[in-house]
Amino acid sequence: MSGLSKGSAVAVGSARLNASIFLIGGLVAFAGACTHAEPEPVAYGQGAGGRQKALAVMVEEQIVRRGVRDAQVLAAMREVPRDLFMPEEMRPAAFQDGPLPIGSGQTISQPYIVAYMTEALRLNPADRVLEVGTGLGYQAAVLSKIVREVYTIEIVEPLAGRAREILKSLRYENVTVRTGDGYRGWPEKAPFDAIIVTAAPNHVPAALTDQLKLGGRLVMPLGEDWQELIRITRTEGGLKRETLLPVRFVPMTGEALKRPR
Repeated sequence: MSGLSKGSAVAVGSARLNASIFLIGGLVAFAGACTHAEPEPVAYGQGAGGRQKALAVMVEEQIVRRGVRDAQVLAAMREVPRDLFMPEEMRPAAFQDGPLPIGSGQTISQPYIVAYMTEALRLNPADRVLEVGTGLGYQAAVLSKIVREVYTIEIVEPLAGRAREILKSLRYENVTVRTGDGYRGWPEKAPFDAIIVTAAPNHVPAALTDQLKLGGRLVMPLGEDWQELIRITRTEGGLKRETLLPVRFVPMTGEALKRPR
């Protein structure tokens, strides 16, 4: 199972993005900025109508403009109430273009990164997906709108407990949350069509690639000072690895730190 400190994650210095540095909760985060016009600030609206308008603007300005095209991903990002997956005091900033603190020294990732990683998984409606690093459940909720089953593991117990409450209250009934170190995945529920990891180890955990079905995809950040978002696909000829995007995530903790570098 893979332990992690779930933190801010944004794209860094790609062809699509430039990067600036700022501090959130003591963590260094790299805030992506569109290479075209900066996305306009998104106002936090009251009630369902205000939320839907804010989500629509967020998706168009921050996600579509940066190149995400998968219709099912865009629909999920427009539907899931991002503000409800963070502490109440942070909700006025819920739709802004960057990560935000969610407690326990952790953050919710930038909307663009959530959408980009989800698209990179190449999901199908019948898929079963494992997420390592639940946070308060936002990424899991987005996944749940697209696939049949989501299994998600969070090492920080207070976050895992709160994520269960939020997901249950919003009736995301195809999401199962487990408290623990996800370095070794979730063998009892394997194999998976897709696996997503939301913190960076310095190596690819073998247990995660072992739990991919034939044709399954693993999307995760990899590295220490320099990190890249990678996708690994299990093929009949072995594991195919692709580099997708320079990124900056917090390091994976738990058993991942005990492995040789």
